[in-house]
Amino acid sequence: MSNIRHAPTAPTRAKVLSAGERIDAHRHDDHQIVYAGSGVLAVTTDAGTWFAPGNRAIWVPAGTAHAHRAHGHLDLYLVGLPADDNPLGLDAPTVLTVGPLLRELILAYTRDPDDDSPERRRLLAVLRDQLRASPQQPLRLPTPTDPRLAAVCALVHADPADPRTLAALGAATGVGERTLSRLFRHEFGMTFPQWRTQSRLYHALRLLAEDTPVTVVAHRCGWSSASAFIDVFRRSFGYTPGTHNRRA
Repeated sequence: MSNIRHAPTAPTRAKVLSAGERIDAHRHDDHQIVYAGSGVLAVTTDAGTWFAPGNRAIWVPAGTAHAHRAHGHLDLYLVGLPADDNPLGLDAPTVLTVGPLLRELILAYTRDPDDDSPERRRLLAVLRDQLRASPQQPLRLPTPTDPRLAAVCALVHADPADPRTLAALGAATGVGERTLSRLFRHEFGMTFPQWRTQSRLYHALRLLAEDTPVTVVAHRCGWSSASAFIDVFRRSFGYTPGTHNRRA
């Protein structure tokens, strides 16, 4: 990640991004909570890409160089916290579940960023409490460092519906299955099937944000049927893909 802009203070505000719009690489001296009220948000660092639909937020620690990208119409809500105020105790980007109360707190807190009233400070205190209680989710696509692993990941990203096994993908790139299996566990901390599911879910969220029909998304992302896709999606996000764009 090059040409990183330094913005010392992480802003607290609401912002609208159109589909495909980006915020280039930058870093803050503050922590930041990034919430997508609608659409799908992708936050990318040198370590990988974290993605969040409308019931997830992304914690970005102070000093982390990151870029944003909108998939679909994105209502973006940003909450900055000083570097010495880390209610989660996290030093790496993390996806958090956003329940109804936390959602309303984020929306209310970003409504008037210049308000310094006691009432708004109490609002922040409750928001911080809700953050601590929010479950974390591994919605992340790590960036491979080993070129052998990168070659296989590129094939899957280029065609999420590619049905080839790890052995077949390894044969196509000249790497043994055992070596690739070891690399997936060592670099990503997950198996190839687990990583491929994460990749397919990311591509599925992007297509759903573009109003692509569920059956088409299931086919393009490699699920054997729409019902199989719906089952995996519901277990991952807590709702069905058919209701994704209506939830906002």
